[in-house]
Amino acid sequence: MNSDTQSPSGTVRQPAPGRQLAGLVRALAKSRQWRPVGALAAGVALVICANAAGQIRLNVWQRDFYQAIEQREFHAFLVQLAAFGAIAGGLLVLVVGQTWLQEMLKVRLRAWLTRDLIGQWLEGRRPCLLGFLGEIAENPDQRVQQDAQHLADLTTSLLAGLLQSTLLLASFVGVLWVLSAQVAFDFGHGPVSVPGYMVWCALAFSAGGSALGWRVGRPLVQLNAERYAREAELRSALVRVAENADGIVLEDGAADERRLLAAPVDAVIGLMARLAGGLARLTWVTSGYGWLGLVVPVVVAAPGYFGGQMSFGTLMMVVGAFQQVQSALRWFVDNLAVIADWRATLNRVAAFRDALQEAEAIGEGTGRIAVSQDPADGLEFAGLSLALAGTCASLDAGAVRIAPGERVQILCATEEGRNVLFRALAGIWPWGSGSLALPPREQMTFLPERPYLPPGTLRSALCYPAPPEAFGEDAAAAALERAGLSRLVPQLGRSGRWDRDLSLGEQQRLGLARVLLHRPRWIVLNEATSALGRTQDGLPDSLWNGELDGAAVVRLGQEPLADGSWSRTLALSESAGGPCLPALRMR
Repeated sequence: MNSDTQSPSGTVRQPAPGRQLAGLVRALAKSRQWRPVGALAAGVALVICANAAGQIRLNVWQRDFYQAIEQREFHAFLVQLAAFGAIAGGLLVLVVGQTWLQEMLKVRLRAWLTRDLIGQWLEGRRPCLLGFLGEIAENPDQRVQQDAQHLADLTTSLLAGLLQSTLLLASFVGVLWVLSAQVAFDFGHGPVSVPGYMVWCALAFSAGGSALGWRVGRPLVQLNAERYAREAELRSALVRVAENADGIVLEDGAADERRLLAAPVDAVIGLMARLAGGLARLTWVTSGYGWLGLVVPVVVAAPGYFGGQMSFGTLMMVVGAFQQVQSALRWFVDNLAVIADWRATLNRVAAFRDALQEAEAIGEGTGRIAVSQDPADGLEFAGLSLALAGTCASLDAGAVRIAPGERVQILCATEEGRNVLFRALAGIWPWGSGSLALPPREQMTFLPERPYLPPGTLRSALCYPAPPEAFGEDAAAAALERAGLSRLVPQLGRSGRWDRDLSLGEQQRLGLARVLLHRPRWIVLNEATSALGRTQDGLPDSLWNGELDGAAVVRLGQEPLADGSWSRTLALSESAGGPCLPALRMR
């Protein structure tokens, strides 16, 4: 699903940034981070107000300082130097304080946003639904880590800059308005003063630069958004190569991988080249505008100075005030590229967050499987049909009941069908028809083909999801030995990436060792022993008839196992028609 809207012409229209930002602010207001973030934001605002007051005092000092120079009053010159030390010292303290407060605000905002996105991402069955959300939910790691940091940094800097520019504008517009009375024009009928003359000049100068800057820099918004998407695709492709390095080398596929990587690299480089051209065009505006800003205030105030109404000190005061006003007014021009970057990042984060919240509504037009808890702690299917992407999978038997302690194989020719049934039994695939009565969830353990092994010590991976201290050292060692992993017993305390350090067969053995520790009453396997085959130690057959003799085992596979452990064999077949999800894309 996508939070973007589509215009009648078919082009995607991004939501207004104000609405997206308001949504994030509402979420922040409901969190425990609201108080520290609000306190830091208030501190930044107070320091910025104090800084604006200091800038006004510095502007007045400029008049007195240059007045003393013009009149060659040495004592007044020394007094103004001392005054400058006090003013500059105070402003320095304020600038340092503002810097610290802004950086801490960035830290707090990032902490909240990162935790919020992780919470939204890992809520309920949303991690399993990301595959259906399309491009908007790809590379969630980048959204949570990089985009959250970037958005927190840019939002803090831009809002602080906007507030500072607004206060300086309000303060120095008044100064310029008063001083405009000292600029008079003589058209042969006596001197004429234009009320607020220098204010209007500053407004015109800044408005022209802002309009030109927006016209030149507006395409950067879409280019930045596209660049982040292409960067994510490149990183995903590089991660894929890194994770499959052995297979690539064994198949001598380096040349083919270079060819495959060329497309995402070229896309990123092409976009960066377009961004470089856009930034260069924008620099013509921003830099040229900055250079003109050095002389425009002097030219604007020149009639008053050369007409004798304005002293040199007042002229310098006018120049300082004009520069403050036009600097505040050109804030938009100076930050146009940053605003474009912020807008693109805000859209990525907000759209990702919105998509996660809407994930539960996926497949609203498709029927739902009626799921309940079996009163006898068994497992029962009644008219079960599973909605797949474009097809439907159904059990050959209309009604099936599996009693506690029973061993049943369910065969399906396709991996997609097996995975969907596996998810339905786990309660994370709601789409289909019929009913499904399950034993209590806490009595069930699900083993996929590649079990999840969290990073950390081997003992924590073995005891997962329980904490490592939930089982004693001897019990953990005994489980590893029973699963044929005796060599790993000395490594129980070692940390590592066990999903990389162990072969698939060893990972499956570790999954069985985990089952031995937890001793569930129901075990659901999805090709969970595919890499073991007919092992010499009789694993896993000996487990079903030994330590796990009282547990019910439901095996999902492609081929039947004729080892005498299974009381029944059922079939799951796919066919057209029935409930299906034609609009969704399988992961």
